[in-house]
Amino acid sequence: MSVQPENLFGSAANDADQQETREWIDALSAVIQTEGRERGHFLLEQLLEQARQEGIDLPFSATTGYVNTIEPADEERCPGNLDIEERLRAYMRWNAMAMVVKANRLHPADGGDLGGHISSFASVATMFGAGFNHFWHAESEGHGGDCLYIQGHSSPGVYARAYLEGRLTEEQLLNFRQEVDGKGISSYPHPKLMPEFWQFPTVSMGLGPLMAIYQARFLKYLHARGIANTENRKVWVFCGDGEMDEVESLGAIGMAAREKLDNLVFIVNCNLQRLDGPVRGNGKIIQELEGEFRGAGWNVIKLIWGSYWDPLLARDKDGVLRKIMMDTLDGDYQAMKANDGAFVRKNFFGQHPKALEMVAKMSDEDIWRLQRGGHDPQKVYAAYHKAVNHKGQPTVLLIKTVKGFGMGKSGEGKNTAHQTKKLTDDDIRAFRDRFNIPVPDEQLAEVPFYKPADHTPEMQYLHARRQALGGYLPKRRAKADEHLTVPPLEAFKAVLEPTAEGREISTTQAYVRFLTALLRDKELGPRAVPILVDEARTFGMEGLFRQIGIYNPAGQLYTPQDKDQVSYYKEDKAGQILQEGINEAGGMASWIAAATSYSTSNRIMVPFYIYYSMFGLQRVGDLCWAAGDMQARGFLLGGTSGRTTLNGEGLQHEDGHSHILAGTIPNCVSYDPTFAHEVGVIMHHGLKRMVEKQDNVYYYLTLLNENYAMPGLQPGTEEQIIKGMYMCKPGAPSKAGAPRVQLLGSGTILRESLAAQELLKNDWGIDADVWSCPSFNELTREGQDCERFNFLHPTEAPRVSFVAQQLEKHAGPIVASTDYMKAYAEQIRPFIPKGRTYKVLGTDGFGRSDFRSKLREHFEINRHYIVLAALKSLADDGVIPAAKAAEAIQKYGIKTDKINPLYA
Repeated sequence: MSVQPENLFGSAANDADQQETREWIDALSAVIQTEGRERGHFLLEQLLEQARQEGIDLPFSATTGYVNTIEPADEERCPGNLDIEERLRAYMRWNAMAMVVKANRLHPADGGDLGGHISSFASVATMFGAGFNHFWHAESEGHGGDCLYIQGHSSPGVYARAYLEGRLTEEQLLNFRQEVDGKGISSYPHPKLMPEFWQFPTVSMGLGPLMAIYQARFLKYLHARGIANTENRKVWVFCGDGEMDEVESLGAIGMAAREKLDNLVFIVNCNLQRLDGPVRGNGKIIQELEGEFRGAGWNVIKLIWGSYWDPLLARDKDGVLRKIMMDTLDGDYQAMKANDGAFVRKNFFGQHPKALEMVAKMSDEDIWRLQRGGHDPQKVYAAYHKAVNHKGQPTVLLIKTVKGFGMGKSGEGKNTAHQTKKLTDDDIRAFRDRFNIPVPDEQLAEVPFYKPADHTPEMQYLHARRQALGGYLPKRRAKADEHLTVPPLEAFKAVLEPTAEGREISTTQAYVRFLTALLRDKELGPRAVPILVDEARTFGMEGLFRQIGIYNPAGQLYTPQDKDQVSYYKEDKAGQILQEGINEAGGMASWIAAATSYSTSNRIMVPFYIYYSMFGLQRVGDLCWAAGDMQARGFLLGGTSGRTTLNGEGLQHEDGHSHILAGTIPNCVSYDPTFAHEVGVIMHHGLKRMVEKQDNVYYYLTLLNENYAMPGLQPGTEEQIIKGMYMCKPGAPSKAGAPRVQLLGSGTILRESLAAQELLKNDWGIDADVWSCPSFNELTREGQDCERFNFLHPTEAPRVSFVAQQLEKHAGPIVASTDYMKAYAEQIRPFIPKGRTYKVLGTDGFGRSDFRSKLREHFEINRHYIVLAALKSLADDGVIPAAKAAEAIQKYGIKTDKINPLYA
């Protein structure tokens, strides 16, 4: 389409030679018409490069005009029956609205509304319809199925469709957001709560886009390694334009372009509203996002205007209408959709006489029918078709809609749309009339669900479209079909046996040895997915570079600097390691993709993501919670753990609370092992649970960078290690009534307890038993389970916690010491045998840099403080004089007047 020069630059006032400008434009138009767009694009790039070399300062713009990317003549026509699709869409709109309204009308005695959202699905209904009817494949023979990241607030619309399909019952719809009795359906997409329905949790906004990018990359990874054929699968991601302000939403789009993820399609629902008001009232969010994505290297398709605008744009020879479209702010667009056709005529077209002239013969009703592109099924289909056929880049569709479309005065285009949970009878009547729902007036107050008879054309069409696409969606696989076998524990003897003298190792090295042994297993080895965030050498894993390679879809196009080294940096198209760079959120999203592969790809994978423990659960806690919702299976490994282990790094690196955070996630099983054999037993048990039993749990282990002698596995203690507590070094037998204490520890500080055992014996003549407690979290959960049973079964024999079983036959006060906050070990206090003194030492407060010995003195957890705690507890029990504790303070030079580490 030819446009006058003044409309390209806003005005002809600064054009010194309009005729010359016209000739350049006509020449370009002639090339495009005769030789095609690619040739025109090539010539422009050459001209721009020449201009730069000639020193012309060219301002960069990654945006295009505020019009549709696809010209009407280039639109792929929808092969479906758009009339039937419109009817089905109307029924879904009605049922979605009814579900929310009913939930907030029928239970006033419960003292509060259940909530729910009407306006979000109202804006995306057409986009969902096009996908479900024509593009989104279910898993079937020859197709692994598409992955759908559904905009969380639009869940009622997905339920409404599933109801028409017969996948959900009316009783379930009536129990929307009422799940406790097992009859309801969840508020948002939650795989944990609906394990055979929702694929991905998305309502913690920003996480869906981030996880989806790494999911798309993981599908490519599976294909490159020959584990699964994923070449025809797509990842579809629905986001709100307001959601794109979440840093996670845009944080990985560069990676998606760099790795050419053409199996990824983002659909940004640009209804111009966030939860409380306009997204960019003073700007244009579509233009902003276009610049972000195009600048990152994405294929950008804008769908702004519906088909009724096409004749007006075709008559816009001088670009007046385009200029108004560009100049009008999003806040003004929102106001127009909250009003009527007369308001639009005056405030939009009224900006220029020529624009008013364009619509002079149109009624206000005609003007009001000038829809946004996201509500035009033909244009949505054309945009989707263009996206799925694009190669070499990820695609983003920026689709303009109206929030609350069809809600009338109660919500359409209004700031309050998101919070609207109820509609008046008049609103419901208007909704019915607008979408022609066959519900009589006398039933309107009941807001009944509507479902056509099975033999009707609409229902037959609904099922036929899904049959053509392999079945119904969303649908989740709860367990993989394949059955893999974990090698026996003996296969990992490298970490189970005592270390030779002078061959001390760390638990991090033990993990690497375990992983190396696993990689040798022909069946399970290829399914291991080591994930790193640029710290391989920190964790001693650089040897894996050459052994299994780092995945890169382009291979290694350069010669690595360290090519002459044994462990050189080797990238490979079929590499097994996922190296995410300095990117914990990306590493976690990558881990989630691998940890849920059993569900999304019917392939059991075992991801091992190792990172600085302080940069784990604290930094990506929301993703860890989402992993729990998604029923992830795999290993998270927090290296250089504990508040006193990473001695030189200081406050932001030293972890004293990740186990507290891990304990908040119900299906995260966490351990703080001290010895190599504990690492081996725990990880082997985790493999048995997650691979063979397909239990929906994941494991968090904290690892250390301290080298010391490993005592080896005591046969028969395996089950106790898993439960969280075993006696690792008993004290010498003592006479009846002689003072005795029990010392508990985990991680690096268990070694301080072992040292304290010697001091107590040699300096004070007191025997102590030392217990390794790899998991205070697991001990707590087991104890609470016993408490609950006893609470609910008062007449039955009470259960005894594992902690009590272990300690009740071993006399004396109990002292627990860890490299974590006191709250970590304090959790088991309720399960300590009655009448026994329990003292906890921990690392409350900020970390700091110094030598480990100084840090452990500062936090009051070293061997001297453990001895003091033991003596003070014995004194409190009346077993020894209090003066003994005072004597220990003097003997070990313990400072009694220093500031509490919590406040230091």
